[in-house]
Amino acid sequence: MGVEGAPPSGGWGDDEGTHSVQRWSARLSLTAAALAVLLPVIFAGTASVILLVVGLGGMGVTAASVWWVLTRRGVARVAAGALAVLAPLTVIGFYDARNLLWVVMVSLGLWGVAVWTGRAAIRSTGFGAVPVTEYRTPAPERPFLIMNPRSGGGKVGRFGLKEKAERLGARVALLDPDHPQDVAALAHEAADAGADLLGVAGGDGTQALVAAVAVERGLPFLVISAGTRNHFAMDLGLDREDPSACLDALTDGVELRVDLGFANEHPFVNNASFGAYAAVVQSPAYRDDKVRTTLELLPDLLTRQRGPRLIAQADGVRIPVPQALLVSNNPYRTDDPAGLGRRELLNSGRLGVLGIKVDNAAQAAGLLRGRKAAGLTVRTAGEVLVDADREEIEVGIDGEAMALSVPVRCRIAPGALRVRVPRDRPGVPAAKPRMDWRRLRKLGAVVGRTAAGRRGF
Repeated sequence: MGVEGAPPSGGWGDDEGTHSVQRWSARLSLTAAALAVLLPVIFAGTASVILLVVGLGGMGVTAASVWWVLTRRGVARVAAGALAVLAPLTVIGFYDARNLLWVVMVSLGLWGVAVWTGRAAIRSTGFGAVPVTEYRTPAPERPFLIMNPRSGGGKVGRFGLKEKAERLGARVALLDPDHPQDVAALAHEAADAGADLLGVAGGDGTQALVAAVAVERGLPFLVISAGTRNHFAMDLGLDREDPSACLDALTDGVELRVDLGFANEHPFVNNASFGAYAAVVQSPAYRDDKVRTTLELLPDLLTRQRGPRLIAQADGVRIPVPQALLVSNNPYRTDDPAGLGRRELLNSGRLGVLGIKVDNAAQAAGLLRGRKAAGLTVRTAGEVLVDADREEIEVGIDGEAMALSVPVRCRIAPGALRVRVPRDRPGVPAAKPRMDWRRLRKLGAVVGRTAAGRRGF
């Protein structure tokens, strides 16, 4: 991590042993990939083509079946659910009947080794390393914290957050769940009374409201990971297992400059969602029974029998009419399944845009192509405009249900939020680099002390 603009560190260094590991990781990756392809050909011959077709077909049928589960009711939904289970079992049975299941499993294992070692080799060159600049600032003298005792199933009480914060000199406002309070108004009152830091122990929706006040008043903001999912805290690299560790920032902390998103004038630290999900969370029954409510509402929403017809533009570029649109404060990772739902950066100054448009089972199966799928839009933008065929649309802002007048303008305030975090914290897991086979071939062929630092492959 950088400190006040210090230059980022390089890759693995310059010692020959490190470069040797790099070269051999690349070579192992290429060898494992070659064996993964050759193994079915050697043991199955021309039938290897059939193995591939059957496997891809099974994946397509499974994806289509899931679409039918989401868009049908009653007997049709049950039948689709059964097909979603039977399709992969049928593929496995097909392989096993021809005594080729072990070939497929070993081939998949080799492919996993190829990807793992290949990414390790690419990462070792410093590829994708994103330094985070930390700013040393004086510890706050009059911090003010808002805590929701019900958030995260009672984490405030379970971890003794109020008591620890007060021992560290903070003034704490404990919300009364039975009497809703305006947290933004509380934050404004605290700032007027001389608070030099605002913080929240609660969900992301509450975090966003107080964060906007901190930006408006030019104060640092403290995130305490006492919510249920704590997406914002996770992307800040905070300790989500022990929210009390976040309070260490009051005495031994540094500041990060991060962006803040807005949907019209409503702030969000994570995202604003439109379409199917936003409509589902509006239902009064959603809080009590999320699964049943979702399954009950989705058929009409996904088949456009209910809900608004969205019209969206990202920096003036039209997005195909989506059933669901997610606008995030910085883009989410999309090329790493293990990192889905995470953001590598919170200071890119760009909104992430994810739109899904699926009209039939074939298009649902096509989503298996990832970013290349016709029904999927993945991009970044400085501004997103969402209009509709009605005057008001449902929006989920950091998980909170709202109804906003159209057009809804989503924008981002670059570096507007000063977040104070503990100096010692888990950090954000590094993004896995994309596989680049051409790059791996060159890394594997490099001789001596020349691998690290060469980034123009």
